[in-house]
Amino acid sequence: MSSLIAWIMRAIPFGTIIMYGAMGETITEKSGNLNLGVPGIMYLGGFAGFASAYFYENNVANPNPVLSVIIALVCALVASALGGLIYAFLTISLRANQNVTGLALTTFGMGVANFFGVFILDGATYSAAPIANKAFAAKIPVLSQMGVLGQTVFSYGFLAYAAIVLAIVLHWFFNCTRAGLNLRAVGENPATADAAGINVTKYKYLATCIGAAICGVGGLYYVLDYNQGIWATTGQIEALGWLALALVIFTTWKPLNAIWGAYLFGILYWLYQFLPSLLGITVSSAMTDLVQMVPYVVTILVLIAVSMRRKKEDQPPAHLGLAYFREER
Repeated sequence: MSSLIAWIMRAIPFGTIIMYGAMGETITEKSGNLNLGVPGIMYLGGFAGFASAYFYENNVANPNPVLSVIIALVCALVASALGGLIYAFLTISLRANQNVTGLALTTFGMGVANFFGVFILDGATYSAAPIANKAFAAKIPVLSQMGVLGQTVFSYGFLAYAAIVLAIVLHWFFNCTRAGLNLRAVGENPATADAAGINVTKYKYLATCIGAAICGVGGLYYVLDYNQGIWATTGQIEALGWLALALVIFTTWKPLNAIWGAYLFGILYWLYQFLPSLLGITVSSAMTDLVQMVPYVVTILVLIAVSMRRKKEDQPPAHLGLAYFREER
C-alpha cells in the first residue's frame, strides 16, 4: 500500500508539469500553429522564474514568500510569452516553416537558460531558491493531514490544483465562448474565418503567446516545486517538453483529457521504479529503459487508433502547421 501511495504521489507532480505544457500547446495548435519549441519555452519559463526568485531572495534582507511567488510567476510568464512571440513573428508575419522554427526555438531556449544559468551557479554544483520552493510546495493545511486521502490528493502545491482548474476553464472557453469558437475556426479554415470578419493574425498571435506563457508555467513548476527550488543544468525539462507534445496528441486536443492523460503519463513513466516492489520482481537496467518508453508507445497506439476511427472531433485542426496567405484566399 505504501508503495502504491508513493507511486501516485510521484506521478501527480510529474503529470502536472507536462499538463501545463500540453494545455499551452493545445491553445497554440487550436489556432493552426504547430509549435515544436515547447521544450525550449519551458526552459525559458523555468529559468526566468527561478532566476528572479533567486536574486530576490539573495538581495533582500527579509524576503516575503508571497512576493517571491508573484515575482517568479510574472517573470516566467513574460519570458515564455516572449519566446512564443518570437515564434509567432517568424511563422505568422515572416511565414517561416513552423517545424524548423519550433525546433530552433527549442535549441534557443535551452541555450539561453543554460548559458545564463552558468552565471548563477558561479562554480557551484547547483543553486537554490528555498523560500520560493517552500511557498510553491506549501500543502493545504488541514486537508493534507487526512490520512491516505490527504497524502494522495491534498498534499501538493497550489500550481497542481491550478492546472486542473485551467483545464476546465479552457474546455469552457473552446466550446462555450465566441472567442474560443473563433479561435477554433481560425485553426480549421483561416480563409473562411477571415471572410467572416475574424482577425486571423490577431488570434494566431494571441493564441501562440498565451499558449507559450502557460507552457512556461510548467517549467517554473518543475524548478521551484518538483525539483525543490534547485536550478541545475540537466536535460530533464527538455524531456518533459517532448512528453507534453506527445500528451497533446494523446488527449486528442481536448483540455479535459489532459487531466487524466497527464497523470496516466506520470504513472506509466515511474512504472519502472515501483514495478519491482509491487510485483516482487527484479527489473534489469535494459528493462528499465524499455518501461520508460511506455508513455510514448501508448501515444503512438492512440494516434493509430484515432487515425483509423477518423472521428472529426478527435482530429487535429485541419490547418495545423500550414501558413496562411491572405492573398490566396
